[in-house]
Amino acid sequence: MSKLILPKGYKPILNLTQTELGIQRIKDFFQSNLSAELRLRRVTAPLFVLKGTGLNDDLNGVERPVTFPIKDMQEQKAEIVHSLAKWKRMILADYEIESGFGIYTDMNAIRADEELDNTHSLYVDQWDWELCIGKDDRTIDFLKTTVKRIFYAMRRTEYLVYEMFPDIKPQLPQRIHFIYADDLAKMYPDKTPKEREDAIAKEYGAVFIMGIGGVMSNGEKHDGRAPDYDDWTTPTGDGHFGLNGDILVWDDVLGHALELSSMGIRVDKQALLHQLEITGQEQRKELYFHKRLLEGSLPLSIGGGIGQSRLCMFFLRKAHIGEIQASIWPDDMRKTCGDNNIPLI
Repeated sequence: MSKLILPKGYKPILNLTQTELGIQRIKDFFQSNLSAELRLRRVTAPLFVLKGTGLNDDLNGVERPVTFPIKDMQEQKAEIVHSLAKWKRMILADYEIESGFGIYTDMNAIRADEELDNTHSLYVDQWDWELCIGKDDRTIDFLKTTVKRIFYAMRRTEYLVYEMFPDIKPQLPQRIHFIYADDLAKMYPDKTPKEREDAIAKEYGAVFIMGIGGVMSNGEKHDGRAPDYDDWTTPTGDGHFGLNGDILVWDDVLGHALELSSMGIRVDKQALLHQLEITGQEQRKELYFHKRLLEGSLPLSIGGGIGQSRLCMFFLRKAHIGEIQASIWPDDMRKTCGDNNIPLI
């Protein structure tokens, strides 16, 4: 509750029926545009994977997955996915997707250790996508080009919402701004990483913060990343490190930056070995996913996740993600939100 934001004078622009219609149109329109921009085909995704395969997304490495035994498989343990960061890369190989093409899927997850607030829920829904690339595409310029294409799809979707609901005026800028996390830390040395995100997002409206996961020149990390999907250690050729980042936009309703996507060029064999070593997790080399990557049976790729509920929340100018999705909230949060004109589903 201490992190809950209660915008002064907040009143939803749309009623419940309009909101549900808006959610449907946003999801249908955006995923079609994303598919066209990046040449992605839709695939069916799992809700859970077997424990011990290395397939689950470890996020920051400390979150506990929801786990259950499977009666008909000698009580083997399954884990509800956190995301599909590694599973998607295997699908690219198994489906024999060619370079320049990829996949996307509707990913549903449960993150039981999430700290609940306006933008974080136990239930996570996002478009997980993955694109096959060539060796020459593992560059910061290719990453930026991909980010721009995703941003174009977001801008077109925002205009669709404006056509449906003229009271919701477009806010996204014409272009997304790029900056390295290390440079951002140098700009605002006295701010926390989240305060830096707020400052840069408010200035530019939309920003892609690059190089997230490694230790910056100030000895800190901007944010944590697991060592086995995004490449956050490879030199970019311009004095920085890391081929990944986050898309953030300025949310006028909350008065804060809102992260819509985490994405990046994925580790190759060299980057995986290096990142496992510096994080002290070299034992992962024996897991199924990691063995396949190290033996060379997985393609090079770029990929990420785009939050469905967060995207809808931003485009429909909502103050809480619980106005978009049905989830479980503490009784005191539900009451406080109700008292402040924030109707949680």
